[in-house]
Amino acid sequence: MIQERTSPRARPAMRFVLLVGILSFFADCTYEGARGVLGPYLSTVGASATIIGVVMGLGELLGYGLRAVSGAVADFSRRFWPITIVGYVVQMASVPALALTHDWRSAALLVIAERVGKAIRNPPRDVMLANAAQHIGGYGWVFGIHEAFDQFGAMVGPLVVAAVLAQRGSYHAAFAVLAVPAALNLLFVFLARLLYPTPEEMKTADQRSSHATQRFPSVFWLYVVGAGLVAAGFADYPIIAFHWARGGVLGSEWIPIFYAVAMAVSGGGSLLLGRLFDRYGFVVLIGLTCISALFAPLVFLVDHFVAALLGVALWGLGMGVHESIIPAAVAPMIAAERRASAFGAFTALYGVCWFAGSAVIGWLYDRSIVATVVFCLLVQAAAIPAFLIVRRKLETK
Repeated sequence: MIQERTSPRARPAMRFVLLVGILSFFADCTYEGARGVLGPYLSTVGASATIIGVVMGLGELLGYGLRAVSGAVADFSRRFWPITIVGYVVQMASVPALALTHDWRSAALLVIAERVGKAIRNPPRDVMLANAAQHIGGYGWVFGIHEAFDQFGAMVGPLVVAAVLAQRGSYHAAFAVLAVPAALNLLFVFLARLLYPTPEEMKTADQRSSHATQRFPSVFWLYVVGAGLVAAGFADYPIIAFHWARGGVLGSEWIPIFYAVAMAVSGGGSLLLGRLFDRYGFVVLIGLTCISALFAPLVFLVDHFVAALLGVALWGLGMGVHESIIPAAVAPMIAAERRASAFGAFTALYGVCWFAGSAVIGWLYDRSIVATVVFCLLVQAAAIPAFLIVRRKLETK
């Protein structure tokens, strides 16, 4: 059970959440700044839509799939900080290195390396945040706070890239500038490690009994199915940006700005959505899935500036759901000692679905934009029955 806000550990737990939020701000500023222009950049160095879809999907596959390994190692070793630090170092080194690439193959390797770094650091970091949530009012609230920092960074990064492109007209210069927030991220990572060397101790006493042999409950696996369908039907921003650039819907300088808009929507809504999820549960996730799925016809079928803006706002809302509510929902299903493994297993299967969906979306786009939109809508709609069953099972526990 979540502890009351009057818990004596509430204040240090909140300080920890805010510090992790700051380092995540600089992380997202770095890699989301790059991801906002990866589609157009990869096309300038010889990549087709299919290649972009496969590269981005493979990055997500490894970026999610390897979390099963990272989570299991974190649960077994209880060395949350060392694993988290390694992940951040790999991720932050990969993004500025894109400034040195001149063909899609070398760029693709760095794109994938960045996702691998994220895979390494996420499960242990999420466990530390979940432990802090025991003292601050709820999983949705804590993950919502974290997502707000994430998406604020994800808004600033693309704006910085847009400014560099407007002034210099060079993708390589934009990637090089991202070395600054990358360095600041690592500075705050080490500061957090110094100030909070054992944040796993923030979990409440009733969670400390051993559950190491406990299997994941059936409701967890059903939830994986629903979340995987949502992931499979969610198009990556690079393929959306590729569509806009190829069709002349937006100029190159507008594409990172629209990505910043999406991140602002995601971050701005995450605090409210986290609160709503803590209060009302899965009905919030179901409603948001239905609403955010409407991004597909707006961004792919209506070649108009305003439609693209509305579509990217809905896409950003969906990203907020992916990054905050969907992982927050995992924590209360699983015993504390298995959470890193649960986060890892969940996101591994989630990533397989994301990869498969991204590859299919890229393949369909090269053949039929209408088929691409139909696929996105139908696959995400198929998740609703699974979420409804999960909701009923949790409410009857």
